[in-house]
Amino acid sequence: MKGLNPLFFILISLLTVSCRLSTGNGMEHQKQKEVSVLRYDKLLNEYVRSNSFSALQKMNMEYRQPTKILIEDVLAIGRVGDDTISQKLKTFYSDTTLLRLMNDVDDRFPNLDHLEEGLTKGFKKLIKEIPSIRIPVIYSQVSALNESIVLTDTLLGISLDKYMGEDYPLYKRFYYDYQRRTMRPDRILPDCFVYYLMGQYPFPFENGNSLVDVMLHYGKINYAVQQILGNHSIYDVLGYSKAEKKWCSSNEERVWEYMVTNGHLYARDPMLIRQYMRPSPVTTFFGEGAPPLIGTWLGSRIISEYMKNHKKVSLQQLLSMTDYKLMLEESNYLD
Repeated sequence: MKGLNPLFFILISLLTVSCRLSTGNGMEHQKQKEVSVLRYDKLLNEYVRSNSFSALQKMNMEYRQPTKILIEDVLAIGRVGDDTISQKLKTFYSDTTLLRLMNDVDDRFPNLDHLEEGLTKGFKKLIKEIPSIRIPVIYSQVSALNESIVLTDTLLGISLDKYMGEDYPLYKRFYYDYQRRTMRPDRILPDCFVYYLMGQYPFPFENGNSLVDVMLHYGKINYAVQQILGNHSIYDVLGYSKAEKKWCSSNEERVWEYMVTNGHLYARDPMLIRQYMRPSPVTTFFGEGAPPLIGTWLGSRIISEYMKNHKKVSLQQLLSMTDYKLMLEESNYLD
């Protein structure tokens, strides 16, 4: 058996939010033009608080795949077919902290109208660009602060408990400041499309992947989301603050020159790549004030320049491209 590329494990850890990829038949794709988010979180809450047989029956019959993913992949508390798994699930969520978390989610998200509107507009634009794209069934859940976005071939799950706002008291016990900044309600929409497209266009892991390969791959995904969401800038997609946006504008040429001068651009060292792509502030090379995901930001800037010079390239064609060395050369970036 071939050994796995160590870059794979590092890239998985670089995600701004956790994303679990699973397989299975799941539920059918949404066929209607308007996207609805199924409130699986409310169903779970009803079962845990009221020991509702009706809620449990719906979870096991109408929401079999989300229930299986939650139990086996997200929480890893057993197998969905175990005789006592329903009671184990109820006991798990009966913890005082999780009961409070579910209640807070219910209060914070009484409805998801605004999110559904954004998802509908985004998928309409995406389908216009890529007609073969299918809208997944989208549902919300409470993951006990585990996965933020859950993906399968047919499903996209949103863990609302990971988007309660950066000042949510419980987060301060478990997360760093830079992590809490990504846990805001306004991050749900871009996160959904970033991770959905990452699932549709996975990184082509090969021996010898370089920093520029990783930068431009994640750069094109984030660039595509920027286009899909309309007036969102790359800074909005990445969740940068005004100070970080200003830092990028002032230091873009400096960052590029540093990478070129030190031979980092085509470096294949996974640990070096991680320095540029990790979701924590990149202070190692650029000091205080440098933002996280600096490689993704710069990759998106290069992709933006490439698209300016190749106006006939469609978004679908861009997402299918993997010759990142050639794309960099043809971008004329900072020439």
